[in-house]
Amino acid sequence: MAERSKNMAETPEQFDLIVVGGGPGGSTLASFVAMRGHKVLLLEKHKFPRYSIGESLLPGTIHGICRMLGVREKIESANFMRKYGGTWRWGREQALWSFFFSENEQLHLEKFDYAYQVERSKFDEILLRHAAEIGVDVREEHSVIGVIKDGDRIAGVRYTDENGCERVARARFVADASGHQSKLFALAGQRLYSKFFRNVALFCYYEGAKRRPEPRQGDILCAAFDAGWFWFIPLSPTLTSVGAVIAPECTALLQEDHETAMAGFVARCPIIADLLEPATRVTSGDYGRFRVRSDYSYCNTRFFAPGLALIGDAACFIDPVFSSGVHLATYSALLAARSVNSCLDDSTLDEERCFEEFEYRYRIEFQTFYEFLLVTYDMNHDKESYFWNARKIINTDETDNEAFVRLVSGMGTAGTEFFEKRAGIGECVEISLNRHFYSEPPSREMDQEFIAQARARCADLENIRRKRSSAANENPSMILGVPYSPIPVRSRGLVVSEDGLSWREPNGRF
Repeated sequence: MAERSKNMAETPEQFDLIVVGGGPGGSTLASFVAMRGHKVLLLEKHKFPRYSIGESLLPGTIHGICRMLGVREKIESANFMRKYGGTWRWGREQALWSFFFSENEQLHLEKFDYAYQVERSKFDEILLRHAAEIGVDVREEHSVIGVIKDGDRIAGVRYTDENGCERVARARFVADASGHQSKLFALAGQRLYSKFFRNVALFCYYEGAKRRPEPRQGDILCAAFDAGWFWFIPLSPTLTSVGAVIAPECTALLQEDHETAMAGFVARCPIIADLLEPATRVTSGDYGRFRVRSDYSYCNTRFFAPGLALIGDAACFIDPVFSSGVHLATYSALLAARSVNSCLDDSTLDEERCFEEFEYRYRIEFQTFYEFLLVTYDMNHDKESYFWNARKIINTDETDNEAFVRLVSGMGTAGTEFFEKRAGIGECVEISLNRHFYSEPPSREMDQEFIAQARARCADLENIRRKRSSAANENPSMILGVPYSPIPVRSRGLVVSEDGLSWREPNGRF
């Protein structure tokens, strides 16, 4: 057969969902929709593994989202640096002050009291390969170049494959998870940049920097200095990510060469200078150059349009002082997955109402971090004042330090209980794909039938995995053996279904 012309488009393939971008948000969304048995295409322009910034993760991502996906054990076995809390040189206090995630009683009791510092090239690949394992059609080196419209509705995409051939795919929904360089966000609304957070980050990597004493050796360190603040993220016993976030009035210093500029910033921050004293900057490979990102706090006026949803950095992003980037990406992916699944599974639910629920809850999470960042950037506060403001913002009866820890852990709105009840949902789907469960290689028909049966049992997956009693099946008010009585977060709002993967009306079962 003759090779196809590079510019020849083929008959469109049909999918339920097309996801643009294979980072944590895109992989998470694709997986949660595929877990409901829907046909998902994920288009990623790079070949994984690939570099990405954002190495410091939150417990909400590891013990919440990754637990639902069924990838927590894969992440545990990747030997990433454990992060038990954070250390700060911030505000009126000149001395370092620290916190542990275990200071929040709920995080401690559920053993959600740690996260990881990760090399994103490795972490992101775990999520992407997992998505492929559970049925997502993952295509790397495929770049989206445009969208297809049916009237006002986004109905698919045009893309080029790894050979440069132009192709077309159609779907009921398209999700943009392509990050801050998204070309699709304007189809939903206007990107508004923060007038307050207009900082610039200069960052690079070092080998051989000092580590703080145990158990603080894996902490992220955020250290303020007269031109802004530093992040210091230990990615391994020897590799460290270091970034200087510079205030707008100091950005002229970046006009010097970046080596000189970074050396100058380090010299102005004694804590960072001491930690880097024995270190050498990495000068080769993915970590071998300076990188700059500017104007990186923004929010779109809308997060969805007919047929299109924006997740992660495509929708909004905020100053990285609380390491919220991957958290917001994966949490928004879960919210968007609920809306997509609801519309695909239940024709009685109004599409706009489903996506309004996604946007409303995503904005709450974004706004929570934004409000606390405004307080945090006021250097006239001390540690106790920051803690008190966290308690005020998330409106909790917890103590001030517990409220602070819950907010910066990424558990400010969902809480640990929601994820604890759904711990086995992704794990059962993962087990169903494990070829060791077959005495002989299955046919594709047998494989798909087995996967479909596993996905259909989402409401009692924890019982299957742990061989618990059948109480959840016998009592429709139970979810995984625990009473289930969700309430809307807004007037006329929807609530979460029993398996956590869709919306339903407040009255009656999904």
